[in-house]
Amino acid sequence: MSAIRNSVRTGFFGRAFAVLGAANAVSAAVEAGRRPRASDLRELGIDPTSFGQVSR
Repeated sequence: MSAIRNSVRTGFFGRAFAVLGAANAVSAAVEAGRRPRASDLRELGIDPTSFGQVSR
């Protein structure tokens, strides 16, 4: 049971850190006036092709 619990915990934290890292990268790119990487946008559940169509 401990192995299952550890894998769930590791998977959850790994995913959480990936999402936080992608959010940080996207926000830094937008602040700098650059287009974020498509992989970071996909990690956040944002369609990279439609991201450029968003107006301020």
